[in-house]
Amino acid sequence: MYSEPVVKTSPLHVLGKIAFMAGLTALAGWGAHHVGIAVKPLQVVAVCTFTSVIFTTLFFPAHRIAVAFLGVAVLVGTRGMTLQGMLHTAELDIILFLVGMMIIVGALKDLGFLTWIIQTIINTKKMTGTTFTVILCVLSALLSSLIGEISSIVVVLALVFQVCDTLKIRATPFVLIAVLCTNIGSAATMLGNPVGIFIGNKAGLTFSQFVFGAVPIALVALVSTMIVVLLWYRKSIAGMSLKMEEHRKVHQGLGPLVRIPHRRGFFVLTATILIIAFHHQIENILGLTGADNTNAFLIITPLIIAGLLMVYRPRRARHYVENEIEWWTLLFFMLLFAIAGGLQEQEVTGKLADKLAEITTGGPKALIPFVLGITSIGSAFVDNIVFVAAFNPVIQSLLEHSSGYSILWWALLFGACFGGNITVVGSTANIVALGLLEKRGHDHISFFEWIKVGLAIGVLTGAIAWGMLNVMEMPKPLGHRPEAKAAALPAAATGFSPKTAQ
Repeated sequence: MYSEPVVKTSPLHVLGKIAFMAGLTALAGWGAHHVGIAVKPLQVVAVCTFTSVIFTTLFFPAHRIAVAFLGVAVLVGTRGMTLQGMLHTAELDIILFLVGMMIIVGALKDLGFLTWIIQTIINTKKMTGTTFTVILCVLSALLSSLIGEISSIVVVLALVFQVCDTLKIRATPFVLIAVLCTNIGSAATMLGNPVGIFIGNKAGLTFSQFVFGAVPIALVALVSTMIVVLLWYRKSIAGMSLKMEEHRKVHQGLGPLVRIPHRRGFFVLTATILIIAFHHQIENILGLTGADNTNAFLIITPLIIAGLLMVYRPRRARHYVENEIEWWTLLFFMLLFAIAGGLQEQEVTGKLADKLAEITTGGPKALIPFVLGITSIGSAFVDNIVFVAAFNPVIQSLLEHSSGYSILWWALLFGACFGGNITVVGSTANIVALGLLEKRGHDHISFFEWIKVGLAIGVLTGAIAWGMLNVMEMPKPLGHRPEAKAAALPAAATGFSPKTAQ
């Protein structure tokens, strides 16, 4: 399991960061009050509480859960949020979905399926550096979309390390390539990244709708990234090809050929994906319809599969629950969602949405670069779920003005996932990859070494997402509402604003 790194700093340095963080939090509260989205004292408290969690995640990541605990206590204690409101906005359905998927991935490791994938690739005949890089890109994106970015990067890096150690070449370029493609692939399905299931469920999208909307953009972004990395690391790839040719003269493959049973793991993964893919049809058959049962079978499918796996492997059940589930991360998600719910309960996000709708020129699509840019930049430095949780109630409020604002769910998704490539701390997959690289005694990737290629890929894929969102007809939630406030706010529906009249 991944754990937060412990960094030793001087007390003076810590006090300086605390003072700076407090100043930024106070500035955010004052700014929200000044622009009119947090007029009442409790609204200012809600804004300051949420921003304090953001800055703690940035400056003191090891203490983010502690501050989130205190933040929830402050909101409930000051009556900024009711207890029922906290429980309602904690998104227990999303948490349970992630718990089930983590247990399934743990079982796939036990059943040998992931090891079988690695061995199959390693023993591919007549492989070159270019072939390996292309396979690495595709495998990273595909596994990420199916089993999640963290599990995917662990499996893929096991492949990278075995190949690079065998050939005695530097692994760093291929680690970077794997992580870049992992983050891109994580946007393709609801299974790839926690923000995917959160956005899909909040938007009311079925699994198939999400796939039809996300896969084309993720695929174009992946192909573009492959072209860039093949050129960027052409010397390292050419060096791998030469080493492979030399190794092939002495040995048959890049690793030992061992028979690994994989059919049970393949069956588990296939069954899970198929049931999730057809969850909407199953919900109709079972009568799970209406707003209260939106995506009900989608949420419980991982719980069903996980339950059956623990019955099948009872001696490993406790291990799956205690060691395969990222309780630290999931607990932070619950607390963060609840604190963001405080902004919604105090109507801060609703006022922000109204102001955005009033000043926007060009309709909903004019906000795509704003949401995409803010989320990408923010996700490069802070956990992407923070910005997704912040924008969620804003987009929901905007949808009351026009159903066309549903396009912003997609901007939020791609900004959160693609923006994670920009810096070394941009996503959990990045941090895990860096930790594994250092643990095995390989090179350390500096911040500037990462950001040179990460920023290029982040800007490129962000531009691709922006362009395709403007020309594609993106899936809308089933039964989405038509414009509700078009007459009251013509700026939102027609693109007219005071600015255009001047």
